[in-house]
Amino acid sequence: MYHEDTRTKSRAPVTRPDRSFYSSMSAFGRFGMRWFTPQLMTAPHSHGHIEFNWLTEGSMTYVFDGRQVHTPSNKLVLFWAGVSHQAVGIPSDASTGIRQCNIYFPLDSFLYLPKLGQMTECVMGGGVVALSPDAVDANTLQRWYRDYRSGDTDRADLLKVEIGVMLRRASMVGWETLLPPWIVARDTNSHRATPLRHVVAMIRFISEHISEPFDIAEIGLAVDLHPNYVQTLFKRVMHISIHRFVVRMRLIRARELLFSSNLSVENIAFAAGFSSISQFYEQFNRAYGLPPYRLKKEYL
Repeated sequence: MYHEDTRTKSRAPVTRPDRSFYSSMSAFGRFGMRWFTPQLMTAPHSHGHIEFNWLTEGSMTYVFDGRQVHTPSNKLVLFWAGVSHQAVGIPSDASTGIRQCNIYFPLDSFLYLPKLGQMTECVMGGGVVALSPDAVDANTLQRWYRDYRSGDTDRADLLKVEIGVMLRRASMVGWETLLPPWIVARDTNSHRATPLRHVVAMIRFISEHISEPFDIAEIGLAVDLHPNYVQTLFKRVMHISIHRFVVRMRLIRARELLFSSNLSVENIAFAAGFSSISQFYEQFNRAYGLPPYRLKKEYL
């Protein structure tokens, strides 16, 4: 017999302004989700998420840094929102009950999802992907939205886990590429491909070596660029310094180890690539507001 958890029924939904979870100048937005009537965008924008779009009926037209793509209904479409994008076409009868669901998944959280392989490379290369119709449906999206609005931290965490599992499965069973990534574009005259191709290579190097100490020179060697240009290019594309990006990724790894292992704090610091314990404590406190042992104690 089904029993509903009544603990959350008396808790009022948390008010979340529609657009408070992203900023055009932030590499990493905060998690967000909303349902709304499809709308044209008056100008292109970008933000620090992997964005998921779902349309109940019809199709929409987007422009991604000059490249146009049509997105279908009843399929979850995802793309890196750090690429400038704009909705330029919506269903003509959008005022008759057609709804759009957007999920804003923080970029850093997406990059650290394991074993997505070519899906990560496609999306981070500027591609637009549509998952198969059986990946998720409107009922699941509505349930996720209730979890998101519940104000319950555990439900919100579970929602993010479910999204990760959905993507992991999609990476194995396949997806549809609506717009190919720049890194495999055949247009050799395009100058747009080069900066993002290099940044994707940097992100790949950082992700694959996050547990090891490395410096800008090593990143430059891996992508065949001068270290000074590595820093300039990364900041221009990602709106964050490469140093801050690396620290953020190391902290994500450290927090994961904190809750998934019995390693000492010192060993966690080194396993996450920090070369200094004092630096690790300083960065961890700044990011999470508590030292590692207290965060683990309060969470558990």
